[in-house]
Formats: sequence, structure tokens, C-alpha cells
Amino acid sequence: RCFHANQADVTALPKRETSFSSSGDDITINKMLTETSKRRFGGVALPLTAILSILISSPSDAFHMPSLRNNVHHTTTTTTTTSLMSFMADSSDYKADKSDYGEDGKDPAGDAAAPIRGEVDMADVPVTEEVAVPTSRNNVGNRFLALVFDRSLCSKYDLENWEENGEENPLWEMHKDRVALTEDHVMWARKQNLYNETFNTDSMADIRFSHQLLSSDLQRTIGHAMCIDSPTIDHCREALSRDPIIRSLVGVDDDGQCDVSSVPLYRWRQIRDHTLRMDDGRDGLPTMLLAFDRPEAMSDGLREEVQNEHLEYLIRSEKIIACGPLHVATQEKSDPKSVAAGTLMIFNAKDRNDAIEFVENDPMAVAGVYETMTVHRYNQLDVTGKFVSENLYYPNQNTYQMKEAMEYWGYPVDDEQTKWLNW
Repeated sequence: RCFHANQADVTALPKRETSFSSSGDDITINKMLTETSKRRFGGVALPLTAILSILISSPSDAFHMPSLRNNVHHTTTTTTTTSLMSFMADSSDYKADKSDYGEDGKDPAGDAAAPIRGEVDMADVPVTEEVAVPTSRNNVGNRFLALVFDRSLCSKYDLENWEENGEENPLWEMHKDRVALTEDHVMWARKQNLYNETFNTDSMADIRFSHQLLSSDLQRTIGHAMCIDSPTIDHCREALSRDPIIRSLVGVDDDGQCDVSSVPLYRWRQIRDHTLRMDDGRDGLPTMLLAFDRPEAMSDGLREEVQNEHLEYLIRSEKIIACGPLHVATQEKSDPKSVAAGTLMIFNAKDRNDAIEFVENDPMAVAGVYETMTVHRYNQLDVTGKFVSENLYYPNQNTYQMKEAMEYWGYPVDDEQTKWLNW
């Protein structure tokens, strides 16, 4: 039975109907405990808390209260025991002699315990002052989207007479050429993104992402959509002119310059609301919609008319990774000529049919805003370099390609500003 700290109320253990009553002079529990303590401790009345403490810590047969037992009447037939109170002080079933730690507080396993990999004694680590990485000067609200479609930009492949000449399908040739340049493309983008006080100080464009667009049968890469942050459109085009894939598709002149005026470029006004930033691959596979408006969609006000309904549809879907309208790429963002020309939507879909059904039910599509709509699955490339890290499963197979490339470029890999950025 367990006695609670309140003086006059004694509660039995669960499912036991035990009641206590006085005989004759209506002695309370508090008074009985006091009288018992006087007899036990030489006439000194101990406080109730001290009595309970002794009861808890004493052996079951070391402290008896005959006056209390004699005044207890059970409403049910039970066997009277010599222990009226029995429970551990910490309310657990564990005893001190079964502790996992010794008297000195150390693990008895000692050195036999398996250490955590990479664990170090912080007392041996010297205190150093870290320097913050400088914020990119290019994140000023100007976000561009370049659409690089191999077939429309390159004229060196014979797309008409290849069967008659017994040649390989040029579409596969374009795919192989792109794959061969993918590593150079990734390294160019990473170098474009990395700068500090001593390296690449003139960088005026950051590559936010480069998604490799796939054919409908998912067998070939047909192009890439690249998001760029840059203060001006001229700096953006200058960065594009150094992309190895674009240089291969468009060609270079005798001076090694690449004219990228044929590469479609738009201002992308991404909607930054948190409800339209779901994780990649959440309930589906990352998919991209490229939709372009009818010429009269802006003049007749149809896009503005259905804009709110369009946003509500996207929010309720819980599919969107990133989205926003595409505008004409003018020199100034506030230029009235920078009108909406289409929509870029990146979202999760279970399969191609699910993706098509989703975009066709978009209020923008239902209202007839779009003239063309294309859906692409894509492969995401790590153009930032931030995901090149230690292989935790196979420590002997670490990835140092980014660090080695930066050393080759002359980047100060031990620089205090960015030493933690890529490895």
C-alpha cells in the first residue's frame, strides 16, 4: 500500500478496496504517526515528512506501527503483512548495485566500449575565430531563366538525311556530346558561384540551378533549364557565353567569343511564399512545366483575372517545389515592356500522366491563357558544390573532386572565409 503526503487521506493501491477508520477516540493518521514516533524515538515527535522518509528508507521489518495496524479494518478479506509501505525512492525497479556506472561515475566497460567514429576530446581542440562567408552581391532580386534546347540551338547535326546516309540518329549523337560536357558544365557553374576577397572577385552571376531536361521516354537529355542571379542582363549573358555546353552548341568566333543572343532568356519572378516550396521528391518525382502565353493573354487581362485562382490551386495541391511567371528579359526589372510571357512551374508528380492531368487542370490552362505547354522530367545537377562531402559509409572513398578542381583553378582551399563550404 502506498501512503500519500496528505495527512488525513490514505489511498489504497489500484483495484484494492481498503478503507481506514478509527476506533473509539477518532485518531487521525497524522496523530497515530506522531504517537508512534514518540514511543520509537524517546518521546520526540518527528514531523510527518521525516517519518515518511524513515519509512521509505528503512527495511520492511525494522519499523512497526502496532497502533496503526490495530486501527485498520479491511472491507475485503486480505492477508495482513508486516510491510505497510514498500516502494523504491526513485520510483523505478532498478537498484544502485545494478548501475551501469561505477562508484567514480565512469562506465565500467572502460576502454572496451566502442568509440563513436570521429569523436574528439573538445578539451584538445584549440579555440579559433571563424570568419563569415561574404554574402553574394548578385542576389539583388534579378533572377533569370535560360532555356537551352540542343536541337533548336545547334545546326551541325543532320536531322533529315541521316537514315539515307546510314548514320546514327543525330539525337543520340547530341545526347552523347552533352553527356561528355556535363562535368565541365558543372565545374564551370561551381566556379561561377565561388568567390571571395582573393578569388573570382569579378563574378557577377550565380548559378542557382541547372536542371537537365529529359526526353518523354526518359532515355535522352535534350537540354537544360538554368536559373541565374545577376545584377544585370548583360552580366547574365556574359556568364552564359562561358558555359561549355552552350559554347559547343552555338559555336565560337575566331576570337573565342560566343554569341548567346539565340539562347532564350527570361526574367523569372519566383513566388517566394513558403506554401509553394515543397521538398523535391515529396510524394512524386520532380517535374517541370514550361508554359507560354497566347499573345493576347496579357492585353485582354486574362492572366490577371485568374491569377488568384491559379495560386489557390497550386497551394492546395501541395505539389509545388518552385513556380512563378516568366517575363520578357529587359535591362530594367521595372521596365513596362517586361510583361509576362509564360510560367515556370517545378512540381512533384507520380508519373507523366499525373503531371499532365495536374497542369491541364490549372485555372490558367482552363481559362486559355497558355498557347503551348510542355512537361519535362529532369535530372538535377549539383552546380553549387555544397553537396560534395565525406562518404560516411565508406570513409576510404571520400570525394575530393571539388577541392582538387579548386586547387587546379588556383582557389585558396585553406582560405578562412570558405573552407567549410565544399567539404
